[in-house]
Amino acid sequence: MPLELLPADLFGFFLVFARVGSAVMMMPGFGEQYVSPRFRLVIAAAITLLITPVIARSLPGLPASPLLLFLLLGGEIVIGLFLGTIGRIIMSALHVAGTVMSFQSGLANALTFDPVSSQQAAMFALFLSLAGLVFVFATDLHHLMLEAMVMSYGLILPGTVPPIDDLAQVMSRLVADAFMLGFQLSAPFIAVGLVFYLGVGLLARLMPQVQVFFIALPVQIFLGFMALALSVSAMLLFFGDRFRDLFAHALGG
Repeated sequence: MPLELLPADLFGFFLVFARVGSAVMMMPGFGEQYVSPRFRLVIAAAITLLITPVIARSLPGLPASPLLLFLLLGGEIVIGLFLGTIGRIIMSALHVAGTVMSFQSGLANALTFDPVSSQQAAMFALFLSLAGLVFVFATDLHHLMLEAMVMSYGLILPGTVPPIDDLAQVMSRLVADAFMLGFQLSAPFIAVGLVFYLGVGLLARLMPQVQVFFIALPVQIFLGFMALALSVSAMLLFFGDRFRDLFAHALGG
């Protein structure tokens, strides 16, 4: 390889790495805090090596000034963060569903550390977050996130100004859809909770001398675990279908 071609090849590699690396750092599963940063860098570099020859023709030339270089890299980083955030927002639907389920089951105050969201979360939210993450990788849904990095070069060419207004609209719509998905996943618990609270209210009115709280709470927790055991498989399958649809819709598919 001629020496004069080396700077251009390195520039193309690092330009692709800016988008791919920032996307990997935000993707669910790849970008978690418990994943080693060195492993994430190796994954991003390996994906960059595979992508760069494919989209080499669409890459711009080496900028003439450092300012243009920083602007170009900044635009690629913004696009990469957007791609990685799509999957993370969709995964947050499981956290919403788990929080609603915990509230309906009387376990809203049973908090523990969630390694996925890196914060305190209710028990059902922790379980669904981890189960959903395992489900995504077990069913190869993470390939959608990897394919999105390649598809993004056909949607947003390198060297162009990122369409911030379009990205903001897509992100706001995705947040609303993920919130709605969380409530759809927790719909069985909302129905069970509504019937349960209605029965408890009638019992309290018919028998005021009964300590309804001490009687109802163990039953509420038992019904919550029973509802989880009966519906968790259907919830994950429904989440997998919606994950694919929301990701494709966010990318204009």
